[in-house]
Amino acid sequence: MSASSSAIETARLIGKAADDKQAEEILALDVSERMPFSDIFVIASAASERQVKSIADEIEEQLIASGRKILRQEGRAAGRWILLDFSDVIVHVQHGEERVFYALERLWQDCPVVDLGLPEHSAAASVDDEATA
Repeated sequence: MSASSSAIETARLIGKAADDKQAEEILALDVSERMPFSDIFVIASAASERQVKSIADEIEEQLIASGRKILRQEGRAAGRWILLDFSDVIVHVQHGEERVFYALERLWQDCPVVDLGLPEHSAAASVDDEATA
């Protein structure tokens, strides 16, 4: 089983919203084979707590505007790691230090990467570069 087309569409909206706010290292992983309650994890980084919050706000605004509902969110108060749960897609917006420390992409490294269709300047390209290095 792989991620649904609806989840992929949602992940692409999330990726674009994060990219619009200059998120770094935007990555989507198809976790549908390993997680019974979600299809995709989207992970993005930011350089400051303020930017983490700004990225999360933009994602939430754009998805609500497109008719999607957020089920829950966590971490807004601290702004170091904000989790947004859209059911089939779970978003992790992390301060760069948290991203390095928790290394979610390492924990889920056996999951396929979902193409978010972002421009080459985004982190999706840097993930491909790391894989070939």
